[in-house]
Amino acid sequence: MRIKLKHFLSVLFVLFVQLIFAQESTLTGKVTDMGGLPIPGANIIVKGTTISAQTNFDGEFTINAQRGQILVVSFVGMKTVEVTATTSMLIKLGDASNQLETVVVVGYGTQSKKKLTDNIARVTAKDIQQIPVSNVQNALVGKLAGVQITQTNGKVDGGINIRVRGAASISAGTQPLYVLDGIPLVTTNESSNGAPTNPLLTLSPNEIESIDVLKDASSAAIYGARGANGVVLITTKRGKEGKGTFSINLSQGVSQATNKRKWLNADQYIELFTEASINGLGDAAEAEDTFEFLAQGTDWRNREVDTDWQDTAFQDGYNTDADFSVSGGDAKTRYFFSGAYNNTTGIINSNALERITARSNVSHKISDRFTAGMNLSFSRSQIDRVQDDNSFTTPLQAVAQSPLSPARLADGTANPNTLYANYLLAIDNAFWKTLMRRVTGKVYGEFKILPSLKANSDFSYDLLSQTEDAWSGRNTPFMATDGEVFATSVNNETYIYSNYLTFDKTFGEKHDINAVAGIEFNKFNRRFQSVTSIYFPNDSFQTVDGGAEVNAGSGNETDYTFVSQFGRLTYSFADKYIFKASIRRDGSSRFGKNERFGTFPAFSAGWIISEESFLKENATLTFLKLKGSWGKLGNAELGNFASRQLFGSNPYNLKSGLSFAQAGNDNLTWEKSTQIDFGVEFGLLNRISVEADYYRKNTNGLLFSVPLSISSGATSINQNIGEVQSSGVEFTLNTKNIDSDNLKWNTSFNITTNESEVLSMPNNNKDIVGTFTINRVGENISSFYLVEYAGVDPANGDALFVKNTLNTDGSLDKSTTNNYATAKRVISGNPFPTLMAGLTNTINYKGIDFSFTFQGEWGASIYNSAGIYQSVAADYFDNQTIDQLDRWQNPGDITNVPQARLYGSNGTGASTRFLDKSDFVRLRNLTLGYSLSGNAIKELGMTSVRLYATGVNLLTFTNYSGYDPEARRDDTGIGEEFYSTPPARTIALGVNINF
Repeated sequence: MRIKLKHFLSVLFVLFVQLIFAQESTLTGKVTDMGGLPIPGANIIVKGTTISAQTNFDGEFTINAQRGQILVVSFVGMKTVEVTATTSMLIKLGDASNQLETVVVVGYGTQSKKKLTDNIARVTAKDIQQIPVSNVQNALVGKLAGVQITQTNGKVDGGINIRVRGAASISAGTQPLYVLDGIPLVTTNESSNGAPTNPLLTLSPNEIESIDVLKDASSAAIYGARGANGVVLITTKRGKEGKGTFSINLSQGVSQATNKRKWLNADQYIELFTEASINGLGDAAEAEDTFEFLAQGTDWRNREVDTDWQDTAFQDGYNTDADFSVSGGDAKTRYFFSGAYNNTTGIINSNALERITARSNVSHKISDRFTAGMNLSFSRSQIDRVQDDNSFTTPLQAVAQSPLSPARLADGTANPNTLYANYLLAIDNAFWKTLMRRVTGKVYGEFKILPSLKANSDFSYDLLSQTEDAWSGRNTPFMATDGEVFATSVNNETYIYSNYLTFDKTFGEKHDINAVAGIEFNKFNRRFQSVTSIYFPNDSFQTVDGGAEVNAGSGNETDYTFVSQFGRLTYSFADKYIFKASIRRDGSSRFGKNERFGTFPAFSAGWIISEESFLKENATLTFLKLKGSWGKLGNAELGNFASRQLFGSNPYNLKSGLSFAQAGNDNLTWEKSTQIDFGVEFGLLNRISVEADYYRKNTNGLLFSVPLSISSGATSINQNIGEVQSSGVEFTLNTKNIDSDNLKWNTSFNITTNESEVLSMPNNNKDIVGTFTINRVGENISSFYLVEYAGVDPANGDALFVKNTLNTDGSLDKSTTNNYATAKRVISGNPFPTLMAGLTNTINYKGIDFSFTFQGEWGASIYNSAGIYQSVAADYFDNQTIDQLDRWQNPGDITNVPQARLYGSNGTGASTRFLDKSDFVRLRNLTLGYSLSGNAIKELGMTSVRLYATGVNLLTFTNYSGYDPEARRDDTGIGEEFYSTPPARTIALGVNINF
């Protein structure tokens, strides 16, 4: 027995030692991305245990585990993988973008893409980073189905138009609501020079983590009375638990106009205008006398001067970008700090932007239940501006000048005697500077009442402070005094106090409930002041106090308030059946006292068919979901006092007085939008994902100023009358064409159709006719309404127009006439595209990355309202586009350009002669990068170095005859071009370094 006991004890000892050894076994490994770059801060957990580790600066880790155990490896933005533990491991993580597990922001919370019943388009930092544009919105073009993004024109400060699923209003606001980290942003255009500025210039792309666009009513209803035009949720970057990281990005680019038009040179100018003078007045005397004046003492007969005025207006642009970020954290505190600098010299003479931004996002876990944090950002943007497109002193109107006129005199000063005011006099003797300062911030607290219930309290603030200083010296065109200074100051501030509860719990392993309920208070205030001073001793004085007389000044203050309650409930059963309901009740000071509050409900449902037993293990159809939604939204962008009875100050002879200014309407309220959405999402072979949706939104209660009888004491009153409808189909296709360790090729394609139709109008559906457009029941919103041009009479060179008068049977008379006054206007085109598409390809091969995006739009037209000056075969002495040389000259000539007749008004009336289709396909951006790795990088303390070249607007395919199919006039009008600056084509080189 003693021998057996001894052997037993020996065996037990050996087993004990082995057990201890096994428990203390140390395994090592390294985590990288698919390109081989190390991933610091990745989490490794032994499956089924609490044993975990984290990768270090070089992506390496050590973990106490046994060989054969399963390790779960994860990192934010990457696919989570499970691997079998071995002695030494190399683990590669793939990109998790476009995966069903992607988390999207939905307003006061988040939700996985897989269970989403809404229609939300999303881009991440990877999609927009290192694209050399001065505004965030331009980086999104072509990447979001159903979202049209157009910069007004190519000025660095140009306004931005974003239409989510088409036009939803005629007279109220059409832009989406922007929400930055839960803060509804001030986006009011505060420009005083006639051209809009883009208030979101104050955002830097380097601080943005993701942008989610809420397109349908189900997603946007949580924002109630302000969600009808869509909601853009911008989420900034946060620190992540793990070793601190430092990143720096530097780039330098050059820019030119995407297109330049061809204008007459001196020879062609003299030839055409001499002929026009003979045809129009009988001899060449008028032309020759004008040539003498324009030449200003130079020899025009021998073409001593041949000025290319277009080249003086355009210049080579340059842009410099530098940004850095520091982020990291531990189990309690997470931080993100960033700063960015942008200096952009525009493609138009004397147009430039300089911007600095800084951001600080910090959160701290005070206890297991309570977390507090703060987001704070500051931006300063200084813009050197030029006048709006309708001003003679805006640079691109110089194309109207004669090539016979010198741009500058022999002494270098600007020539003061030109056909029109020489914009170079304004460049030399004036400036317009706009300075935008912006501060946004939020302090918040989150308290876990129960493991499944938390309370959030947020206080947010947004201040947009803008000053404008315009100085005009005594030699500035149209200067009636010895100089003038105009200065403005405006502060737009809003603060928001939000409190909400979030409940998230799973019952019985199959019932998932997520609920949000809260209240919100939003207060906005605007204060504006301006002053004008004249009579300066000399041009060295360029501020208000240098003038002898303050001859004008103004000031006003306005505000509005929103008080809201909101709630959302999402229920999921067995991860297959999903139901969602949301509601918001908004009250606002903007609306009439009888309609102060409105309720905005929405419902949606989804069925994940691929979770059913008959599809769950299907290797081909890997995902299938049906979804649908219905909801009501509002458009509150009616102005702050549209419902009020107003009186205005009306002083007379230095005596104060009041006058009646506006009739009140106690029943005036927001425009109401009812929307439906039906969609399907499916995946094939884990490589292809498709999302298709049909949408329709009807907006009624449109805001219109309705005429009143004279006896009422007012000319009109604001009322909610009229209805429009937008509908269309959206289709998004994402594919993984190649998905190997060394080579990855992904494609994303989206296409959208849209039709926007007027359903009813005020005054018994009476047409509302504009200068070039019309709103008529049954037609597109703001359709072009023009006399129809019919070409040229080959017998005599007269311009012809289609009569379009009514025949006795009600049909239109399509015969032609050379009498413009007898032709009637007809609907001629649509200012909005009916088809949009975007195609993005991303290729990664070892350390090389390559991506490009094509964007296209079809169905829209542009009216060149400057055509009556620049493309009318020398009707006046404005320089002409080169196509006017194709004018009619002899009987029998077949051409579309009438005979040249000086002062003859031959075809100069507003007509479809100046309307052109704006269909185009554009290579929106292209990027080629190479990431360095190896011991040399490590020895310098770097984790990665990436060199890249990138371009924007590199190629454009279009038949549009104007400057650019995306350029529009910036002072007024819909779908018009008027000496409008084309976008910039930019090529930049850069380097991104991570430590």
